[in-house]
Amino acid sequence: QVQLVESGGGLVQAGGSLKLSCAASGNIFSINIMGWYRQAPGKQRELVAAINRGGSTNYADSVKGRFTISRDNAKNTMYLQMNSLKPEDTAVYYCNADRYYGSNWYNYWGQGTQVTVSS
Repeated sequence: QVQLVESGGGLVQAGGSLKLSCAASGNIFSINIMGWYRQAPGKQRELVAAINRGGSTNYADSVKGRFTISRDNAKNTMYLQMNSLKPEDTAVYYCNADRYYGSNWYNYWGQGTQVTVSS
C-alpha cells in the first residue's frame, strides 16, 4: 500500500502563487509515475501534470508555462509550483501515484487539497 498526503492548498488572489506538496509513504520503492489531478465543481477530474521517476514531465495545455511539477525521490515528496493563478484554476487538487509491482500496476490517490483563486 501507498499513502499520499497533500498539503499547501488555500485561497489566493488571481495572479498569485501557491505550492502544493504530496508526501508519499508505505511501499514507495516501486512508484513510477506521480501526478497532480484537479476537479472543479460539476466537472470531471483532469490531469494537471505528471512526472516519472526519471524526471520527465507532462503538462495540461491550460497550465503550461505557469505550473511546474517536481519530485524529490530522497524525500518521497512531489511538488506543484503554481504561478500566475487564474480563477479557473479553482478546484480540489489530488495527488496520484502509479506503482508497478509483481507484474501489476497499482494506482493510489490522496485525499485532495482545495485551491481557490479569487478574481
